[in-house]
Amino acid sequence: MILTPPNEPLPLEPDADGVIRVGKTRVTLDTVVAAFNEGATAEEIVQQYPSLSLADVYSVIAYYLNRRADVDAYLEQRRENAVKVREENERRFPPAGIRERLLARSLERK
Repeated sequence: MILTPPNEPLPLEPDADGVIRVGKTRVTLDTVVAAFNEGATAEEIVQQYPSLSLADVYSVIAYYLNRRADVDAYLEQRRENAVKVREENERRFPPAGIRERLLARSLERK
């Protein structure tokens, strides 16, 4: 018997916002890579995120290890975008004095 290497699809799918998710779950590529880089094994990642399959986590880790520069560039782009969104939100809704504003609003309702 000759074993033929499988040509299985990668369990990564971008959502409508371009965020890459693992399998049919809400767990992001960012989450799996961060856990792996913090020293978690594939089994520990699945234990922490039970919606993931062990095979998918191993596939994602292999993909990351084979394309580290590309994945790291994607993750950096996501971090930069998060900073921009945070800055825009803080510009539109200044966090200074938010506690006082919320307390005042709750007192108005009483």
